[in-house]
Amino acid sequence: MADKRKKAASAAKIHKDSMECNKPRKTPGHPTKSHVVKACEGGKEKIIRFGQQGVEGAGKNPTTAKDKARKKSYYARHNAQDSNPDKMSARYWSHKVKWMILSGMIIPELLHTCLHIGTTLT
Repeated sequence: MADKRKKAASAAKIHKDSMECNKPRKTPGHPTKSHVVKACEGGKEKIIRFGQQGVEGAGKNPTTAKDKARKKSYYARHNAQDSNPDKMSARYWSHKVKWMILSGMIIPELLHTCLHIGTTLT
Protein backbone atom coordinates (compact mmCIF):
# COMPACT_ATOMS: atom_id res chain seq x y z
CA MET A 1 0.00 0.00 0.00
CA ALA A 2 2.80 2.41 0.87
CA ASP A 3 4.46 1.53 -2.42
CA LYS A 4 1.35 2.66 -4.32
CA ARG A 5 1.34 6.03 -2.57
CA LYS A 6 5.01 6.60 -3.33
CA LYS A 7 4.43 5.92 -7.03
CA ALA A 8 1.47 8.32 -7.16
CA ALA A 9 3.43 11.03 -5.34
CA SER A 10 6.44 10.71 -7.63
CA ALA A 11 4.26 10.83 -10.75
CA ALA A 12 2.55 14.04 -9.61
CA LYS A 13 5.78 15.70 -8.54
CA ILE A 14 7.18 18.40 -10.78
CA HIS A 15 10.94 18.47 -11.08
CA LYS A 16 12.55 21.89 -10.77
CA ASP A 17 15.22 20.97 -13.29
CA SER A 18 12.72 20.55 -16.12
CA MET A 19 11.10 23.99 -15.64
CA GLU A 20 12.25 27.46 -16.65
CA CYS A 21 12.52 30.19 -14.04
CA ASN A 22 9.52 32.52 -13.62
CA LYS A 23 7.55 30.95 -16.49
CA PRO A 24 4.07 29.98 -15.26
CA ARG A 25 2.22 27.16 -16.97
CA LYS A 26 -1.21 25.59 -16.69
CA THR A 27 -1.71 22.30 -14.86
CA PRO A 28 -4.95 20.81 -16.17
CA GLY A 29 -4.23 17.45 -14.55
CA HIS A 30 -3.84 18.82 -11.02
CA PRO A 31 -6.93 18.27 -8.85
CA THR A 32 -7.05 21.71 -7.22
CA LYS A 33 -4.48 24.18 -8.57
CA SER A 34 -4.65 25.63 -12.08
CA HIS A 35 -1.07 26.88 -12.54
CA VAL A 36 2.48 26.10 -11.48
CA VAL A 37 5.66 28.18 -11.68
CA LYS A 38 9.28 27.75 -10.67
CA ALA A 39 9.91 31.07 -8.92
CA CYS A 40 13.57 32.13 -8.91
CA GLU A 41 14.91 35.09 -6.98
CA GLY A 42 18.27 35.76 -5.38
CA GLY A 43 19.65 32.32 -6.16
CA LYS A 44 16.67 30.54 -4.57
CA GLU A 45 14.23 28.33 -6.45
CA LYS A 46 10.75 27.33 -5.34
CA ILE A 47 7.87 25.46 -6.98
CA ILE A 48 4.63 27.39 -6.43
CA ARG A 49 1.16 26.13 -7.28
CA PHE A 50 -1.60 28.72 -7.43
CA GLY A 51 -5.09 29.44 -8.69
CA GLN A 52 -8.27 27.44 -8.39
CA GLN A 53 -9.06 25.01 -11.20
CA GLY A 54 -11.78 26.30 -13.52
CA VAL A 55 -11.85 29.85 -12.18
CA GLU A 56 -10.74 32.91 -14.13
CA GLY A 57 -9.87 36.30 -12.69
CA ALA A 58 -12.08 39.32 -13.29
CA GLY A 59 -9.31 41.34 -14.96
CA LYS A 60 -8.03 44.82 -14.23
CA ASN A 61 -11.23 46.66 -15.16
CA PRO A 62 -14.22 44.42 -14.40
CA THR A 63 -17.45 45.53 -16.06
CA THR A 64 -20.21 43.65 -14.26
CA ALA A 65 -21.21 44.09 -10.65
CA LYS A 66 -20.47 40.43 -10.03
CA ASP A 67 -16.91 40.74 -11.35
CA LYS A 68 -16.36 43.91 -9.32
CA ALA A 69 -17.46 42.09 -6.17
CA ARG A 70 -15.17 39.14 -7.02
CA LYS A 71 -12.20 41.45 -7.47
CA LYS A 72 -12.95 43.25 -4.19
CA SER A 73 -13.13 39.90 -2.35
CA TYR A 74 -9.90 38.73 -3.99
CA TYR A 75 -8.05 41.85 -2.87
CA ALA A 76 -9.43 41.56 0.65
CA ARG A 77 -8.43 37.88 0.95
CA HIS A 78 -4.92 38.28 -0.43
CA ASN A 79 -3.85 41.63 1.05
CA ALA A 80 -3.31 42.77 -2.53
CA GLN A 81 -2.88 46.41 -1.52
CA ASP A 82 0.80 45.72 -0.87
CA SER A 83 2.63 47.47 -3.71
CA ASN A 84 5.75 45.31 -3.42
CA PRO A 85 4.70 41.63 -3.27
CA ASP A 86 7.26 38.87 -2.88
CA LYS A 87 7.97 37.01 -6.13
CA MET A 88 8.28 33.78 -4.13
CA SER A 89 4.60 33.87 -3.09
CA ALA A 90 1.49 32.41 -4.69
CA ARG A 91 -0.22 35.80 -4.21
CA TYR A 92 2.24 37.49 -6.57
CA TRP A 93 1.77 34.88 -9.32
CA SER A 94 -2.00 34.65 -8.90
CA HIS A 95 -2.33 38.39 -9.29
CA LYS A 96 0.04 38.52 -12.27
CA VAL A 97 -1.39 35.56 -14.18
CA LYS A 98 -5.06 35.19 -13.26
CA TRP A 99 -6.08 38.81 -12.60
CA MET A 100 -3.97 40.98 -14.91
CA ILE A 101 -3.83 38.99 -18.16
CA LEU A 102 -7.57 39.22 -18.81
CA SER A 103 -7.47 42.99 -18.61
CA GLY A 104 -5.33 43.48 -21.68
CA MET A 105 -2.17 44.05 -19.63
CA ILE A 106 -0.37 41.08 -21.11
CA ILE A 107 3.24 40.84 -20.06
CA PRO A 108 5.32 39.90 -23.15
CA GLU A 109 7.16 37.02 -21.48
CA LEU A 110 3.89 35.62 -20.13
CA LEU A 111 2.26 35.90 -23.54
CA HIS A 112 5.18 34.01 -25.06
CA THR A 113 4.78 31.30 -22.41
CA CYS A 114 1.06 30.93 -23.08
CA LEU A 115 1.61 30.71 -26.82
CA HIS A 116 4.43 28.22 -26.33
CA ILE A 117 2.15 25.92 -24.30
CA GLY A 118 -0.67 26.30 -26.79
CA THR A 119 -3.22 28.02 -24.58
CA THR A 120 -5.57 30.62 -25.96
CA LEU A 121 -6.10 33.99 -24.40
CA THR A 122 -9.66 35.22 -24.04
